[in-house]
Amino acid sequence: MADTTLRPKVVSKDEWAEARAALLAEEKALTRAQDRLAAARRRLPRHEVEDRYRFETGTGPVCLSDLFDGRDQLIVYHHMLRRADPDPCPGCSMFADSVPHLAHLHARNTSLVMVSQAPLAEIKTFKARMGWTMPWVETRDSFNADFGVTGGFGLNVFLREGGTIWRTYFTNARGVEALGSVWSFLDLTPYGRQETWQDAPGGTPQDAPYEWWRLHDDYGEADGGCCGT
Repeated sequence: MADTTLRPKVVSKDEWAEARAALLAEEKALTRAQDRLAAARRRLPRHEVEDRYRFETGTGPVCLSDLFDGRDQLIVYHHMLRRADPDPCPGCSMFADSVPHLAHLHARNTSLVMVSQAPLAEIKTFKARMGWTMPWVETRDSFNADFGVTGGFGLNVFLREGGTIWRTYFTNARGVEALGSVWSFLDLTPYGRQETWQDAPGGTPQDAPYEWWRLHDDYGEADGGCCGT
């Protein structure tokens, strides 16, 4: 039986409303602090990336630039799935369960791809078991190690400008815990949500808030993509 002495106290409806209002003020302060953090993230320096990495996909081998699938921004999650993995990482898999419908990210010029060192056939089998549909490719070279993932998991963000690829952001550990909504993923990218209220560097594409929102089947996306998985 639970120890009821540890539960919050019981109060009147008016007292509850007062306490809730006080907490709401703290929540709003946190939201503004998160907005400032996202603005600082958009101003992080970047470093150039050689387009020499290769990935196995359902349609054949591709390079890093192909993973953008014609978009400017690319989010890569490094899932810990290994060859003949008897116990796939539950944390990485909970992350995958939280990935939003990609049509919303695509509408903001952003692709998302999972990568693992497991063979592509095993990736496909695990994807089917879990019911996932996001692109997921096999990496065989030093891609993981070169971008901060040397045994665990991680998330990298890249930007493509013309023929140049930049790495703009990396996180791991508890840095992925808050992800799950479309907005949380966009806040990791150099363009952000691309809405006029956001503090962003000059030249960042922006339009009016909310006007780009659609039902995920109303964006008019074509089927398929670069990875065929």
